[in-house]
Amino acid sequence: MLLRGVAASPGIEIGKVFVFKEQQMVLHEDPIGPGDIEKEIERFEGVVKVARQQVERIKAKAEEMLGRDKADIFQAHLMILDDVLFLNEVKEKIRNQTITAEYALSQVVEKYVNMFRDMEDDYLKERAADIKDIGDRLIKNLMGMNIQSLGDLEEEVVVVAKDLSPSDTAQMNRKMVKAFVTDVGGKTSHTAIMARSLEIPAVVGLIDISSRAVDGDTIIVDGNEGLVFLNPDIPTLSRYKKLRDEYQCYVQELCELKNKSCVTKCRSRKVEISANIGTPKDCKGALDNGAEGVGLYRTEFLYMDKPNLPDEDEQFEAYRTVAQTFSPRPVTIRTLDIGGDKKLPYLEMPSESNPFLGWRAIRLCLARYDIFKTQLRAILRASNYGKLRIMYPMISCLEEVREANAVLNQVRRELDEEGIPYDRHLEVGIMVEIPSAAVCADLLAKEVDFFSIGTNDLIQYTLAVDRMNERVSHLYEPFHPAVLRLIKNVIDASHRAGKWAGMCGEMAGDVTAAPILLGMGLDEFSMSPVFIPRVKKIIRSLTYQEARQIAREALQMESPEEIKKLVKSALS
Repeated sequence: MLLRGVAASPGIEIGKVFVFKEQQMVLHEDPIGPGDIEKEIERFEGVVKVARQQVERIKAKAEEMLGRDKADIFQAHLMILDDVLFLNEVKEKIRNQTITAEYALSQVVEKYVNMFRDMEDDYLKERAADIKDIGDRLIKNLMGMNIQSLGDLEEEVVVVAKDLSPSDTAQMNRKMVKAFVTDVGGKTSHTAIMARSLEIPAVVGLIDISSRAVDGDTIIVDGNEGLVFLNPDIPTLSRYKKLRDEYQCYVQELCELKNKSCVTKCRSRKVEISANIGTPKDCKGALDNGAEGVGLYRTEFLYMDKPNLPDEDEQFEAYRTVAQTFSPRPVTIRTLDIGGDKKLPYLEMPSESNPFLGWRAIRLCLARYDIFKTQLRAILRASNYGKLRIMYPMISCLEEVREANAVLNQVRRELDEEGIPYDRHLEVGIMVEIPSAAVCADLLAKEVDFFSIGTNDLIQYTLAVDRMNERVSHLYEPFHPAVLRLIKNVIDASHRAGKWAGMCGEMAGDVTAAPILLGMGLDEFSMSPVFIPRVKKIIRSLTYQEARQIAREALQMESPEEIKKLVKSALS
């Protein structure tokens, strides 16, 4: 049986199925008496302490098995358990609605899970998994349930599940798990991210694989193409054994590229290959994969991981850590991209009918100078410790750039008056993710030092497609001729003005897009660290002249299918 899903983590594995079943929790809205309210709150506070001890043990085990950088996800779990707003909201529900701790907790967890799942940013969207994971742990503790673990496996298996939580993956016996397959999830789901970090093949979004497979079935997982074969025939099994061996040779080639520069064949052109990160903890993974810098440092986590706005010193410490870790390599810090669908519980924001086009990112910052100036001060101070760049998100017109730069210049003057040092040659650029910015790139290029193309939003805004809407997501097409022409216009406008252009959207890590982008003249490719060696291999395999020819032909084609076929033919 052949099943098609989302290729979440590359690789090919063949093994025996182990179905990891989700524990069922049945909750009832049972009322409690007024005299039992404080006892119920004490019971809740007791399981919070127990859960904290459990998470500390999981974190320690994950550090030992996976390394500190991969175990740091559980720091977010501990922060949830210490979040006064979260804990108080549960207690207030117990008091006001006279309901059990289990039921009150389930309501609060559901509220926050839905809030994060509705966010546009995929990176932040997956925080829902952390909240659900810790919520389930607390509820199971309240109900006296034993929490099952993948750490007890005693034979090599392929794990099949509806979904896997962060705790599930952290506790698994790494030597025994050869691959993951799940019913739900996408490329940015926790399961996919962990699988890529551990270099385990994974296919997600298979809808019903957990109900089709049974323990002991033979399964082939093709994480390169997003294919799963359940109880395959002998010819398919033989073919995939050969493909697995070939892929292992390919992985070895990628390892040898880590410390090599990203230069085309015949050394006719060199480009910068960088990493997208969300916290200072992501630096190690980026450097391990050969990143030459950070092309996108998302600063939202500094705001999402706290019960209140982070102050200047807190932000300064985070930015300085990344600057020093990568020095002398460049680090591009995107200013706060929050608002609209990405709401902070402690920041009052208006309800909007279309948050994707609403009060967010630079629009919010220009309305809240207090928040904006605090972040700019922290970045400028940190620039004294490495090569930092500032990048404004969601720019649609010249006026926004000019106003943002005016605020930046005001902050510079304040630091000068206070005698605080900073990099006076720090580059300032914008994300090009709105079609108006792409069309007017020649005008914007006069106001900035660089462009970074945010393809995730640029594609959906250009094609009027919500990529998270399953009914129209098939229309979200990076290789649409209109998208490619806008990208080419941005790159050309930057070069005519003597500036450089990068890309930090998912398209930058697409090996099929790499030859076209290289041929268009893109100067910097920034992506999830795991994709760096693959893109580097493609770029090093082509001459710049070959890439330019591919780009020229692609820009004349009428359909995405033609364009992808052209690239695959050129690379074969």
